[in-house]
Amino acid sequence: MTIRVAMLGCGTVGAQVVRLLEEQAADLAARIGDDVELAGVAVRRPHRHPDVPAHLLTTDATALVESDVDVVVEVIGGIEPARALLGAALRGGKSVVTANKALLAEHAEELFAAAESSGADLYFEAAVAGAIPLLRPMRESLAGDRINRVMGIVNGTTNYILSAMDSSGAGYADTLDEASRLGYAEADPTADVDGYDAASKAAILASIAFHTRVTAADVYREGIAAVTQADIAAARALGRTIKLLAICERVESDGTEAVAVRVHPAMIPRTHPLAGVGGAFNAVFVEADAAGSLMFYGQGAGGAPTASAVLGDLVAVARNRVVGGRGPGESSYAALPVRQISQVDTRYHISLDVADRPGVLSAVASVFAEHDVSIAAVRQQGRTEDASLVIVTHSAPDAALRSTVDKIAGLPVVHDVVSVMRVEGEEP
Repeated sequence: MTIRVAMLGCGTVGAQVVRLLEEQAADLAARIGDDVELAGVAVRRPHRHPDVPAHLLTTDATALVESDVDVVVEVIGGIEPARALLGAALRGGKSVVTANKALLAEHAEELFAAAESSGADLYFEAAVAGAIPLLRPMRESLAGDRINRVMGIVNGTTNYILSAMDSSGAGYADTLDEASRLGYAEADPTADVDGYDAASKAAILASIAFHTRVTAADVYREGIAAVTQADIAAARALGRTIKLLAICERVESDGTEAVAVRVHPAMIPRTHPLAGVGGAFNAVFVEADAAGSLMFYGQGAGGAPTASAVLGDLVAVARNRVVGGRGPGESSYAALPVRQISQVDTRYHISLDVADRPGVLSAVASVFAEHDVSIAAVRQQGRTEDASLVIVTHSAPDAALRSTVDKIAGLPVVHDVVSVMRVEGEEP
């Protein structure tokens, strides 16, 4: 049999998939055990794709999905029409390969149900961390282990910006402009810099790691727009750097297990492996009971790297069709509750401008004690009429830390709360 493939979308990633399907046709056939044929490519504007044979191009994505194809590869992005098209494909028994993290973070339950009812495959390695083999190892290689924590850098645009701010001393706005000129940031960078992209990926990672349905709405999210050069300098003075982290973890309170998922900037020690991940690269730590700590690192975006992940999934689902099997479906048996950020233990780095007179530190410390928050380190530097006070806390519930900061801001001796940043990657 010949495996017939329908492509939905032919942008940066889709064009590379089409190219690789043509260039590696013989090798792919040998790996799969049968030929792979590109049956059609659905696009909105055929004239913009001169490198694709004209007879393959169509503007009718629905007709292409409903035609005699075995696998549908979707690289359109967004929720609709991808949701309707992939739902129809799966209900029709066609396997699906998608790179659509936003769709999976919102509607994975619906898509998995459609796949289960028809016995089709749903693969999505390219939805998180580009070319890095991450999701399939978590779904398959670690299926016999218990994953406790997943933490990493999953957005290349924000990592490029923060890395450049750290190395050049430039501010956020200038560095974002540079990222746009170099093609690292989209014309509208909102999804990246405000953390929406990373939150969708975190939802997918948490769902797989903890066998629990987690959506993007369950993820606490902060972007990097508020990160200043003063924050970068403060981190450097303490031997740290700032990264936008996606953190998915099992948490327990009073014997009840839950899941916490968050995306936010955080200070990490420069000795931490994630601190050395620069530019647009991604890296993710997976911590499991038996396997211990595993680190996955590589190109997190881009046409060819992401296409590599798409082709890997295509080979897997095509092999399954050739031999009459199927890959793993949804695993959500644990159904753990998702805990809000206010209930999650975190650590804060707090920078204050305060009056330079006796009793200031005592007044500030009393607020921490009032909220049962322990101080790990204090650094004070006097100036002419005021002083800079930097405090790093021990772990405490985020709600208590926020309340502490709010109360401190109202103290007469505190002129300004300059910055508040979470701290990760150190012993509590």
